[in-house]
Amino acid sequence: MEDILEVYKKPYDSKKPVVCMDESSQQQTREVRTKIAAKPGVRERYDTEYERNGVSNLFMFFEPLTGQREVRVTERRTAVDWAKQIRQLVESYPEAERIILVMDNLNTHAAASLYKAYQPEEAQHLLNKLEIHYTPKHGSWLNMAEIEFSILSRQCLAQRIPDRETLQREVSAWTHQRNQHSKPMQWRFTTQDARIRLKHLYPSIQL
Repeated sequence: MEDILEVYKKPYDSKKPVVCMDESSQQQTREVRTKIAAKPGVRERYDTEYERNGVSNLFMFFEPLTGQREVRVTERRTAVDWAKQIRQLVESYPEAERIILVMDNLNTHAAASLYKAYQPEEAQHLLNKLEIHYTPKHGSWLNMAEIEFSILSRQCLAQRIPDRETLQREVSAWTHQRNQHSKPMQWRFTTQDARIRLKHLYPSIQL
């Protein structure tokens, strides 16, 4: 935990940008009956029944010190899918010496995934561009990308989205709007706060 909190104290450095990554699934659902449009004094009406139409995966990359984010929609969430996303991340920061990457410790979020997707030389090159910091077990709340996912869910995904193409359009529109009005995220929880408020999580040392 303190490792992540120390990362969040770092000042902005374009050569070493801090990027938070998270992923989530989104079920696609189709309407089975035509909605009844709203009219004066009557709200729009729709049937509670729906038809499931598959699940997509969302990868969120959020740079808290610039307030910019990118959300990518994929069909699956395999190790190879994650590796492809990491390659795109590295390619999107060509001037960076190293990307400080914060993410949870999911089984696919590992160096081995890069070696599954690419030749050893390419996998090693990608790893050399990363400085990885994992959130602790049961500590995903420390990942600022998870906060962005919460906002995305409320503002964009709280509706019936019938297919992956529509999901991509909706997410792209939301991302563009958010980035147009971006502000750095203010992270206020510090290491000192953790040592006081979460003292019960620290081991007891007998002197």
